[in-house]
Formats: sequence, C-alpha cells, structure tokens
Amino acid sequence: MQPPLISQRFRGFLPVVVDIETGGVKAATDAVLQIAAVMVHMDDQGRLYLGETHTHHVQPFEGANLDPKSLEFNGIDPDHPLRMAIPESEALPQIFKPIRENIRATGCSRAVLVGHNAWFDLGFLNAAVARCGIKRNPFHPFSCFDTATLSGLAFGQTVLARGVAAAGLDWDAREAHSAIYDAEKTAELFCAIVNRWDETLGRPGGA
Repeated sequence: MQPPLISQRFRGFLPVVVDIETGGVKAATDAVLQIAAVMVHMDDQGRLYLGETHTHHVQPFEGANLDPKSLEFNGIDPDHPLRMAIPESEALPQIFKPIRENIRATGCSRAVLVGHNAWFDLGFLNAAVARCGIKRNPFHPFSCFDTATLSGLAFGQTVLARGVAAAGLDWDAREAHSAIYDAEKTAELFCAIVNRWDETLGRPGGA
C-alpha cells in the first residue's frame, strides 16, 4: 500500500502554515498575542488544498514586552475583555494536538512551519515552546518554508498582499494582520505556488 502522497512530497515533512501576531519583534522578550495554524492537505491527484484552521488569542507571558508600535500595527488590545485569551502553556498544546494527529494520519515524520517571512514566526514559536517547557514540539526546530522567498521566485513579489494578488487570489486589506486571515492567505499562496510548480514540472521524486 502506497503511503499518502503528501508524505512523499516534502521528504516526510508535513507543511503547516503558521502566523503569529506579537507585541514586538524580539522573540525572547516580546509577547505572543495570537497564533493561527492552517493544515495543508493533498488530494488524490497530488494537489495541495487548505484544511482546518486552529487558533487562539494568547495572554502575554509574565514580564513580556508590549511595543505600542506593534500593537498599533496589528490592532490588538491585549486587555480587551472579549479576546478570551489563554496562557501560552494552554494555547500551544491545543494548537499542537491536531498537528500531531495530522502527522500520524499522513505518515509524515514531523511538521515544517510555513510562513511569510517564516523565520519570524518560527523564532517566536520556538521561544514560546522553551518558556512553556514543552518537550514534544511537532515542528522542525530550524527548517521552514518561506512564502516570501517562494513568492519572489514565482511572481517577483515578496510582500504577502502583492504575492496573493499576483497568484490571482483575493486580498482584503481590512482583514490583514489578523493571525487567522494572514495564515489562511499564506496557506492559499503556498498551495498555489506548489500546485503550479508540480503541474508545470511534475512532482519531484515521483511523489
């Protein structure tokens, strides 16, 4: 019986698209405020498509820095009573659980983070994992897929909104800088680029 196609496409890595909204740009000191993770699936024809989205608003960790410029940029009020934020130590395991389930279901070895300027999100994710003492992080600790780079290659555009537009996808500037919206649009862009590559040149390695 052949293993699922997606387990063959990325050397056993399962791509999971992540966007993290933060209280600054320094992973070690600045707060994680919202995290969204979008599952990526592959159909029987080998085309990628978006799966479910998992998200949480997150309480700033004790002593976390909150840069007013970052809060103005993402529009998040950390103290808003309707945010229903939970601690990092609760949010991360809840996000990781369905990722682990997808890894097992697809026969993959671990997840690989997909992000727009992925180094940023991976840095904040790794810092939060370390703060919480989580031992079973499903993500590869340093490998990632960056849609800014992929979009620059495919479309000559490195800004998310412009890459999405160049791929022929919809973009609503009013929704931007929400972790859910940005993660889902990044996932659409990633799937569009990979699908276009595979349709043009064929899936690598016979996947």
